[in-house]
Amino acid sequence: MDGFIGRDRELAMLGRYFARVRAGDRPGRAILMRGRRRVGKSRLAEEFIHRANVPSLFFTAAHELLADQLQRFIADAAASNLPDASLFEGVAPTSWDSALRLLAQAVPQDSPSIVVLDELPYMIAQDPHLEGKLQRLFDREFSRRPMLLILIGSDLSVMEAINQYDRPFYMRASEMVVHPLTPADVEKKLGLPPADTIDAYLVTGGFPLILDEWPAGATVWDFLNTAVPEQTSALLVGGERAMAAEFPPEAQSRTLIKAIGSGQRTFSSISRVSGGMAATSIKRALQILMEKRLVTSDVPLSTRPSKERRYHVDDTHLRFWLSFLEPGMPEIYRGRGDLALRRIERSWTAWRGAAVEPLIRESLRRMDGLPEGTGAIGGFWTRTNDPEIDLVGADREPIAKTITMLGSVKWLENRPFDHHDLGELQVHRSKMPGADVATPLYAVSRSGCDVEGVTHITPEDLLDAWR
Repeated sequence: MDGFIGRDRELAMLGRYFARVRAGDRPGRAILMRGRRRVGKSRLAEEFIHRANVPSLFFTAAHELLADQLQRFIADAAASNLPDASLFEGVAPTSWDSALRLLAQAVPQDSPSIVVLDELPYMIAQDPHLEGKLQRLFDREFSRRPMLLILIGSDLSVMEAINQYDRPFYMRASEMVVHPLTPADVEKKLGLPPADTIDAYLVTGGFPLILDEWPAGATVWDFLNTAVPEQTSALLVGGERAMAAEFPPEAQSRTLIKAIGSGQRTFSSISRVSGGMAATSIKRALQILMEKRLVTSDVPLSTRPSKERRYHVDDTHLRFWLSFLEPGMPEIYRGRGDLALRRIERSWTAWRGAAVEPLIRESLRRMDGLPEGTGAIGGFWTRTNDPEIDLVGADREPIAKTITMLGSVKWLENRPFDHHDLGELQVHRSKMPGADVATPLYAVSRSGCDVEGVTHITPEDLLDAWR
């Protein structure tokens, strides 16, 4: 497909599964593919079907009544290139059991095919017994045919539960997690210098639909000046659709994710802006957000236990959307996208400095050459933020035996890591539980490093970790 980028690893994995379909004595195989909304799961499956060039059916469920789902499934199946698609013409099944039994007759019996059921959680919501029906049909029908069954879902907690030991479909499918495109994929797509590539990743979150609208070689500001005033741009509608799909407008979790996305990171600060929500309700709503993988929580990494938990939005694009675009929607809808752009310009440096830290930590986890024994990367802070250390390497988490490194992030346009920054980092090291004067110091800087005594990590080094 035109414009398809990255996903070499995922396509190779699907290819290995399909090779077993072609070769096996009991050839039918199933895959449970999960990932956040807009991450490109459906497009990945479409691309794989395109490359496999075999008879296929791709059905995407919607949040609608069972009868409507079945009607659309029959229509899609009748229009597919399955050899016996005509079996679906003029039929009106009343359950998924009868519809899927018909599918078992329509797929090729002795040559390979691919069937995709997208948004499986929507199907389960309308038929709570669907997992059991799938299990029986897979055991008796689908597994006996050279068919690859790909079951896709964006509700991560539902998709993870399907393959648990107490569920009907347990051990019948391989699991596959589709993540956003990596910073290296973004670099390949846009052709930007390393520092600008990382900026683009922070704005897009690695989501293909947004990257498809980003012209190659365009800077962040080139793109934002075009995309922010455009009411139908993927940059704007992606976050809006994700929120609508995950939460009803009155949901407590929706209120909390807006608070966290706007910078409230501790339980007490979230509570203050929650509109009088009870503590037990906040805890439950936070649990829902973490189950959906929309929010993650961290505790300080050191040799001492800590209760100073902090929360942040895991999806960097959603973090950008909640910080800048969601508050500016009324202005954008009345044709004043320029006001939203000014707000982004005023707060960009501070927002980016905080937003880049989780990406840097994940890059370091992938990086070779860190001090020996580094098995965990995190940060450290106290209730008063004295000290607050951007990067902490340790042998394990959350409570370490050994601190292996400390580091500082300075992600500024024109100021390198300098003597003032080094002195501050050395003071923080003296206050860090488990560290001493021999603990190595690191500087991650967008604009270079002017001092000795630290290991400097550049934007190029960060991208190398993803290549």
